[in-house]
Amino acid sequence: MGQNTSAPSPAPVNLHAGATGTPPPSCPMHTVAPPPSAAQCPIPHDPDAINPHNNMPILNQNRAPDQTLDLPTDRTVSSIPRAAGSTYGKWEYPSPQQFYNALVRKGWETPEEHVETMVHIHNFLNEEAWLEVLKWEAKREGGPEEAANLELVRFQGRPGQLSPKARLFQFAGWLLPSRFDPQPPFDRHDWIVRRPKTQEEVRYVIDYYGGEPDANGQPIFNLDVRPALDNFDGIKTRISAATSEAWSAFRQGNTGAPQS
Repeated sequence: MGQNTSAPSPAPVNLHAGATGTPPPSCPMHTVAPPPSAAQCPIPHDPDAINPHNNMPILNQNRAPDQTLDLPTDRTVSSIPRAAGSTYGKWEYPSPQQFYNALVRKGWETPEEHVETMVHIHNFLNEEAWLEVLKWEAKREGGPEEAANLELVRFQGRPGQLSPKARLFQFAGWLLPSRFDPQPPFDRHDWIVRRPKTQEEVRYVIDYYGGEPDANGQPIFNLDVRPALDNFDGIKTRISAATSEAWSAFRQGNTGAPQS
């Protein structure tokens, strides 16, 4: 697939619609910044690259022809539940060897010594994206209890296709560069989740932004996670969240104002 993060760089990210901040000290993102080739997820998310029997990417664990370092082949189990009936209870992330093979397959030149760090970053961002999805679901009538049963059915990487919201903020960045960052997201995922209680499948859009490094030179990433505007429920949820945020900002702005 692929954050508690700090001050957001891209304008669309805020503490409600997206996640912002630096990774925890234990995360390898604090030791090595990702090379430029990590700018989008290399793992194939297209249907032709998915095993129909287990819905997992078809990635081999063999060394690449010109590979000089041995890379781990162990896969990390995520915290993200798979749909009921799947062979495995949780989604698994690709091993460093599989990740490297995917990079080679796409023709990206990547120092082998950076691959394990890149895998940790990839996994870290996806875990945080899932937490943001759960926050949205927890706002629904069923609350956190029902959100906890949410399942990820499938996902698709769409790095070359800007979402309408990303296009809007990119345009705003061209008009008002002092207020908005015109840089587009470096990656986009569409996640299809299932609400077990109703068996309803819902699409979430995730835009991944790269921010300026923090004061210590550590990389910053921002996620803009939100339900897609595919139906009335998605529209209502987005409007409700925007209204709540606007009202909260208005109240905070008027706190302590002198009384007439």
